[in-house]
Amino acid sequence: MSGARRRRRSHAVLLFDGAGWHTTDKLNIPKNMTLIFPPSRSPELNPVENIRQFLRANWLANRVFETCDDIIEAAYDAQNDLIALPEVIASIGMRDWAHFGQS
Repeated sequence: MSGARRRRRSHAVLLFDGAGWHTTDKLNIPKNMTLIFPPSRSPELNPVENIRQFLRANWLANRVFETCDDIIEAAYDAQNDLIALPEVIASIGMRDWAHFGQS
């Protein structure tokens, strides 16, 4: 299939978090794009929230920090520790329902 033909058949899905600056009546959305706004207070639908919860549970919880710089350093270290574990990142962000019917 040619590249141009494949592009015409492509479809993009964008997941937004419901922030006020993500909405406008002036946006012209192409027909091959779907915007999804999950319900409020549903962090389980947002993989990034699961990453944040994992970082907190494994490296940042139950600690007392002396300074703001100590907090930033701990967050930086936790981020680097997680980056070194790409299989963990993939498993945290995996959504079985997103792959339904795909082989």
